[in-house]
Formats: sequence, C-alpha cells, structure tokens
Amino acid sequence: MEEQFREHYFVLLRIALLLLLEIYIILSHSVLTGASVKVLLILALFIGVVAGKELVGRRYQILFLGIAWVFWFVILFIAGTTFALLGVYLCYEILTYFKPRIFWYFLPLGFAFVHSAIGSSVQLMIAVLIGLIYCQHDFGVESYRKQTKEDTIMEQTLKHSMNRREHEMQEEVRKSFLMAENQMLEERAELFQTLHDKLGHNINGSVYQLEAVKVLMEKEPEASRKMVQAVIDQLRSGMDEIRVILRKERPKKYKLAVLQLEKLCEDCRLKGVEAELITEGESKDIPEKYLEVILDNAYEAVSNSMKYAKCSKIKISVRVLNQMIRCSISDNGVGCKEVIDGMGISGMRKRMREINGILDFETEAGFTINMLLPL
Repeated sequence: MEEQFREHYFVLLRIALLLLLEIYIILSHSVLTGASVKVLLILALFIGVVAGKELVGRRYQILFLGIAWVFWFVILFIAGTTFALLGVYLCYEILTYFKPRIFWYFLPLGFAFVHSAIGSSVQLMIAVLIGLIYCQHDFGVESYRKQTKEDTIMEQTLKHSMNRREHEMQEEVRKSFLMAENQMLEERAELFQTLHDKLGHNINGSVYQLEAVKVLMEKEPEASRKMVQAVIDQLRSGMDEIRVILRKERPKKYKLAVLQLEKLCEDCRLKGVEAELITEGESKDIPEKYLEVILDNAYEAVSNSMKYAKCSKIKISVRVLNQMIRCSISDNGVGCKEVIDGMGISGMRKRMREINGILDFETEAGFTINMLLPL
C-alpha cells in the first residue's frame, strides 16, 4: 500500500490541486449564480477527463488532454475569464507529459495576467505555486527516481555478475576437485597395475620353481636346494622392487587432505550451510603429522558449528607461510561468551600441544578457531 502511494502520489496531488482550485474559484467569486448548473456539470466533466487521463495508456493521454482543453474553452465561454487559472493547470499537465526544458515552465504564468475577478496578483501567486509543484516533481523527484532506478539496475547487474562469478568459481573448484580425484584414481590404478605386473610375475615364477623342487627334492636334493635358494633370492628381489614402487608411487598426503576438506565442505552444502575452502601457499610443504592435526581439528570444528552455532556459512582456510602454517575454521553463527573445554576442544588442544602448535579462539562475530603450526 505504501509503495503504491509513493508511486502515484503526484497523480493524487494534481487531482487534489485541481479540486481545490475549482472550489476556491467557485466559493470565493460567486460563480454559483446564473448558469451555475451548466458550469458545475462541465467542471465535473473536466475533472473526470483529467482524472481519467491517468487510467489510460500514454498514447491516449494526449487525447484526454485535448478533450480537457475543449471543456475549458466551454467553461470560459459560459463563465468568463474567472476560470483562467484552469488554463495554467492544463498547460502544466501538457508540460509534465512532454517534459521539455525548464524554460517552458515559465510560459503558463502568462495566464495569470488575464483579466478576471480574482485579480492578477492572486492569479500570479496561484500560478507560481502550481508551477513550483510541477517543477519540483518533474526536475526533482523524477530525476531522483531516475537515478534511483539506474542505481537499482546497476546494483542488480553487479549482484548478477557477482553471483555468476561465484557460480563460476564454484564450478572451477568442483572441476579442480574432480581433476584431483581423477588424478589420484589414475595414480592408484597405475600403482595397482605396477604391483600386479611386478609381484604377479615374481610370484608365478617362484610357484613354478617350488613345484619343480617338490618333484626333484628326493631325487636331486642338491639341485632342489639351489632352486629353493633361487626362489628365496627372487622373492627378496621382488620385495625390494615393491618397496621402491611404493615409495615412488604412493598417493601424496596433501592431495588427500585437500580432497577430504573439500568433501567436508560439500557435506555442509548438502545440509544447507554455505561452506568454502581457501588454500594459499605450497600445500605440499605441510608435514604429514600436521595434515592429520588440521583434518582432525577441522572435522571437530565443523561438527560443532553444524550442531550448535546455528550458522549459515562456514569458511576453512589453510595458508602456508615462510615459517608457519596458519589454519582457521570460522562460522557466522551465534558465537559464545566463554569457551568451555569439552571433549572436542580438549582434543584439539592436545593435538596442538603434541606438535608445539598454538590454538586460540575468536568469539565476538560468530566463532573462529585459529591454529598456528611452526614449520
């Protein structure tokens, strides 16, 4: 309701101004004599046409204004120049329709000098008042509305652009996650294939030799002994090869850790909580024992946020600096006045002490857990 009033207030103001103008002329200058019934009827039609103009489309409004001018000339013919001020009103209606330069808004003041029973000075004051009302709207309110509309469109454009960029970033993260996962699966498949090729051939060859030993054991014990030793040497060589392969091909721990953190954020999003992971620096420089601590504390912190914080957003950041690693898990929930060491917080503190790390909390805006781990 309030929004509709703001949108159409000038229409109501103009109609009220017309009514007051006509009532003033009628009551203060004895118009209700002689041909008053005709005058009142035409005035009613005049008001109806002017008010009806606001109910039709813009292309028909100029037609209604033309009809209003016809009624005004009829009123002048019947009642004389007493209603000359209505011409001022109609001129400003035409000006607000076309919205020309401000110079044109001074021209209707010429009607104020038409001789009538009202008097030129009073007519001029009323005409100036009407002109100020129209100028204030057409050059003040309308320009403000136009600027507000442009600002709103720009804001919506920026918001759409930000949403699109956020969506693109989420897609990039998702693609990176899938690429890393596919790479790990490929590395795992390659590892399995290498183990199969190396270990499979080695074991098969050993099995064949042991089968031969079983046949020759009683008849040729010396040959059997040599074959058993060969099997032992072959298996030992195979074990050495497997160790080399595992050291070379084992999946990188930091990639696994990043994938686990991404999966943690994805689980949060599935539960209706916006979550993001930010990593900066060389994640491969993080020691394995630190990765375990970061993962354990992150799972504990996110679990607490989901249970107690009533939050809508969670952010996990891992930054690798020159001399330390800074990790923080924050939410925009209700926070707390005092941090109470329950089993979860105590576990975090214990894990941080074991690696000589520092743990602190921020509780003013939501809840944030900060971890500093020395390199």
